[in-house]
Amino acid sequence: MRHLNTPSLAIARQSLRDAMGRCGYSPSATADAELALVEMLVNAWRHGGTPAPLVLILAVGPTLRVSVSDESPDLPKKQEPAPLAQSGRGLLLIEGLTHRWGVDPQERGKSVWFELELEAA
Repeated sequence: MRHLNTPSLAIARQSLRDAMGRCGYSPSATADAELALVEMLVNAWRHGGTPAPLVLILAVGPTLRVSVSDESPDLPKKQEPAPLAQSGRGLLLIEGLTHRWGVDPQERGKSVWFELELEAA
């Protein structure tokens, strides 16, 4: 596994918190979005072949869309990990925390995204 860039994780999380705070979204929705973002970033670093995945945060009306792009053409696969497994739950968490998630193949790599239908605080 490659080294995770902790400052980049912190910057991505803070950027998401700031964007959601400016839009007036609730702390619980922000916490869910942060955890989903971290899971997507960790997956991109572990499997994506990109030293610095691209993060896009977009809030349009009541929908927040967060996308993480990497250079790997391999699509993520949801797993059913063993009860004591230390990994393999990232997509299950994203699915449980968000309203929708998906993958958009790109010319070079892919973008994995999630959406939350948000309620203002």
